[in-house]
Amino acid sequence: MDKSHVNSYTRWIETKKAPAAIGPYAQAIKVNNMVYTSGSIPIVPETGEISQGIKEQTRQVLLNMSNVLEASGSSLDKVVKTTVFLKDMNDFNSMNEVYASFFAKHQPARSAVEVARLPKDVSVEIECIAVTE
Repeated sequence: MDKSHVNSYTRWIETKKAPAAIGPYAQAIKVNNMVYTSGSIPIVPETGEISQGIKEQTRQVLLNMSNVLEASGSSLDKVVKTTVFLKDMNDFNSMNEVYASFFAKHQPARSAVEVARLPKDVSVEIECIAVTE
């Protein structure tokens, strides 16, 4: 499928500053002034390595998500909703500590759920919805 154009108000977002999609999906889709990101996992884009430990994984996920948002014309300050997927809810406090440092001024709506398994057996994945204006 040609990703360059679905209609005049939809745009696929792709940046090398975040890991490439590991399946048939976009890093994000921009529709009018809204950005919908796919789930970000803690892959370091420059090396392809997975960060270790829940705090470092959360930090890498949010850096990756921030880079995708930047490529779309948005930023973490414009996020309206996040969904956090955790492999183990016992990691919630550690994840939340790092998450709070990225959303210190602006706190979007959020859901956090425990899941049985995540891609590449990572401990955390985060997706978001943001505005560009």
